[in-house]
Amino acid sequence: MLTLPLRHQYLIGSILIALMIVTREYHFASLHSLPGASWAVFFLAGIYLGSNWSLFGFLALASILDFSTYFTIAESEFCLTSAYVFLLPAYSALWAAGRWFATRYQFSWRALAPLSTSLLIGAILCELFSSGGFYFFSGQFEEITFAEFWQRELHYFPLYLQSLLFYVGTAATIHTLFVLIHKSRHPQIDAIG
Repeated sequence: MLTLPLRHQYLIGSILIALMIVTREYHFASLHSLPGASWAVFFLAGIYLGSNWSLFGFLALASILDFSTYFTIAESEFCLTSAYVFLLPAYSALWAAGRWFATRYQFSWRALAPLSTSLLIGAILCELFSSGGFYFFSGQFEEITFAEFWQRELHYFPLYLQSLLFYVGTAATIHTLFVLIHKSRHPQIDAIG
């Protein structure tokens, strides 16, 4: 299991907070050249942050950012509907997938199988809750059909998955570098991961 010292968790949590703030869609501080990192933030918080409170903290942050745009950007009205509540199980699925992987973590190539499994299952559940909830319950679509929903999934899900893989891949690379540096400095001690 991956367990980090609190100071490392605080540092990682701060980085994840900053990442969400600068990449959240329609937020005043968003960087339009960077893809949204929200999915990755919840997944990585599940892996690296030991407290269950991290889930609630990031849910609150996402809500604050989204609702703050309601008063500043006209397009935000399209997304802030009664279906917004579906983001709770969507993001929770990613966080739980990250937590599941953290219990199976080991610094070896064998970790790629549970990492891939948790990423894929978490992403699929997140997409079904978020996009499915929005499509079927937001009131933004005139005719609701499973065929149209499937077409929308074929278009949007790969984009969200690509963004998730970009950020998680970057985090995995950084994680690997830190573990290798730690092992080279302390060869007599097994790295904690």
